[in-house]
Amino acid sequence: MPYIPHTPDDITAMLTTIGVGSIEELFDEIPAALRCGYLEKMPPALTEIEIGQLMRQRANQDSGATCFIGAGAYEHHIPAAVWEIATRGEFYSAYTPYQAEASQGTLQLLYEFQTMMANLTGMEASNASLYDGASALAEAVLMAVRLTKSKTKNILMPTTVHPIYRRVVQNIVKNQGIKFIEIPYDAEEGIISPDSLANFAKIESAALVIPQPNFFGCLEAVDELTDWASALGILVIGVVNPLTLAVLSPPGDWGTKGADIVCGEGQPLGIQLSYGGPYFGLLCSKKGYVRQMPGRIVGRTVDLDGNTGYTLTLQAREQHIRRSKATSNICTNQGLMVTAATIHTALLGAEGLEQVALTCHANTTNLVEKLTDIAGVNRVFKGSFFHEAVLQLEKPVDQVLRELATHHIFGGYDLTPFYPELGYSLLVCATEMRTEADIDRYAEKLKVVLEK
Repeated sequence: MPYIPHTPDDITAMLTTIGVGSIEELFDEIPAALRCGYLEKMPPALTEIEIGQLMRQRANQDSGATCFIGAGAYEHHIPAAVWEIATRGEFYSAYTPYQAEASQGTLQLLYEFQTMMANLTGMEASNASLYDGASALAEAVLMAVRLTKSKTKNILMPTTVHPIYRRVVQNIVKNQGIKFIEIPYDAEEGIISPDSLANFAKIESAALVIPQPNFFGCLEAVDELTDWASALGILVIGVVNPLTLAVLSPPGDWGTKGADIVCGEGQPLGIQLSYGGPYFGLLCSKKGYVRQMPGRIVGRTVDLDGNTGYTLTLQAREQHIRRSKATSNICTNQGLMVTAATIHTALLGAEGLEQVALTCHANTTNLVEKLTDIAGVNRVFKGSFFHEAVLQLEKPVDQVLRELATHHIFGGYDLTPFYPELGYSLLVCATEMRTEADIDRYAEKLKVVLEK
């Protein structure tokens, strides 16, 4: 914890130097009505040892549970080197510097981040970066509407997109006349049926959103969906988990022409769960669309002596250009998160990311098999899945999760409020952090809870 070294003699010397008699006199310009006065609920002062013991006791209250929740935020192993490097003084900021070109190290790191994201997604350009995955999708929608030059403001939004993302997007763009047309999922497969899109062909739309994997963990028919949209002149927005791109087809290769814009949540790349944030949003696109891309784009160049240098090539936000010409006024850069993600991705490399992704898939498959062996637990959707899957129970999910929590197991994500048509449905996930013993213990405790 921070150490405050000022002794009473130090304080007296400082007050004497500035010509003030006391701390009270230093702040006498603050009206008494605005002062908080004596803090009655403050506990008695503790020694450093006692404070350390208290903090450990508080921390232990949050430890010991095994997590099987996914739903957009995942518990992955983060090498110790990631945050040891990210929190060095050279990097430790949540923001990019305003005199950016004076910070070549930071710009180089952001340039490398953009290169990694472009390679992962198969796209030509990436920014660095946005608040989170949900707001990144909102920015992608706004970007698509600008690219169609307001011919239409209809967006085809599948219900297999994360329900929280859909709420956030609606809140951000609702005052701009953008209309979302929901595309339902196939009840057996849990994905958009390409055959069902015929019902939407006559609706003039700016973009089709395609999640891969979708919120259920199911794999969408991305090639067919992309080609359908491209044939109608509809832009394609891919919503992805960057880790899965180590093994799944990148959006730039979807269909004949590839996706036009790609967004997603960067949390799986070295960011702790942290009670929901801070995270950071990914946004990539085809090169021809970069002037409509919000946020900052770092470029590489050479100076007069031929040495490599980095610069902010584009910074299309309201603080840098006329407000009416800005593409966004919320597109800040989560600089510290991007720093950690770049270090994390560089440490793992292509083979490491692939191994993590394959282990997650193997663990989730193992989890689903063992849980569905329990009477009253069934898998909802057939077909391919990745990272997570939907199960149906015979008891209310919230009740089951509460009972599992008493056994120090976070059993999954309750889908009942968002998809009531699925009955008592539960989204489960097992990352590379889960062991065979973890999965066996979950199955054992779930069986006990359901038999009560």
